[in-house]
Amino acid sequence: MDLLGVRAFLAIVQTGTLNKAAELLNLSQGAVSYRLKVLEQSIGGRLVERGKGIHRIQLTPLGETFISLAERWNLLQQDIHILQARGPQLTLSIGVADSLNLYVLPPLYRALGQHSPAINLKIRTQHTNESFESVERKELDIAFVVREMLSPSVTIEPFFTEEMGLLRLSNKGRRSMEIVDIHTLKPQYELYMNWSTGYQSWHNRWWDPTCPSRIQLDTAGLISVLMQDALQWAIVPMSVGHSLRQSAKFVMQRLSEPAPERICYKVTHKYPNQRTLESLSILEQYLRLCDFKTQSV
Repeated sequence: MDLLGVRAFLAIVQTGTLNKAAELLNLSQGAVSYRLKVLEQSIGGRLVERGKGIHRIQLTPLGETFISLAERWNLLQQDIHILQARGPQLTLSIGVADSLNLYVLPPLYRALGQHSPAINLKIRTQHTNESFESVERKELDIAFVVREMLSPSVTIEPFFTEEMGLLRLSNKGRRSMEIVDIHTLKPQYELYMNWSTGYQSWHNRWWDPTCPSRIQLDTAGLISVLMQDALQWAIVPMSVGHSLRQSAKFVMQRLSEPAPERICYKVTHKYPNQRTLESLSILEQYLRLCDFKTQSV
């Protein structure tokens, strides 16, 4: 793909006009038009509508679709230039579920960041299905996820298990570790996250899954922000609860009917390249040093 044409196209999208794109790239308008034309010929279709009376550019349907590909291609070229400038270097790309990223894996990241020689570390927060797909395509070297998925090209193994507990505000004389009758928790005050398939099945046995006033979240970081009422509650993994209760604003309590433990998994490709194997070997050493043990209330 023509890199000059890609950059001209992205400049046009960013500025909205050929003239401003030319100013941004420090080129003539004719040069920008030529680069765009060459790119369109290589792709086999128009990306930008042209015509009298069109003051700002209008993308064709193909142009709209091409934006994300052009951005990825441009970033890839930048990474290639960085690699050429730095020479051979260890790299490690990791996909991580949100709650693991915030509350479990920071010690691992700090250890990897201090490794010598330096490792070029890239961390993406992704949902489990996205991480599996990225590892399958070898866009990620490893992923830490909270659900199992079947795939012929990846290896998945448990690396961390933790109990679930009840998180609430610490007022009304509540004490950490005390047992709470599950029947006293009203569903309309829940901050709900679907931690796993097994957890969802367990949850549906005790509370109506269609409760209209329940707040449903997809990121653990919002729990502490949204929990402002003494009646509110959330069931969370111990790693989340232990972190939040350090502020003294929250307490972690046991449930009279315990939720199933959360199992976290490590996902890698079955056939990584040699450089990836070297980086993964270093990561495994730090995983053992960080000693991620089963967490309980």
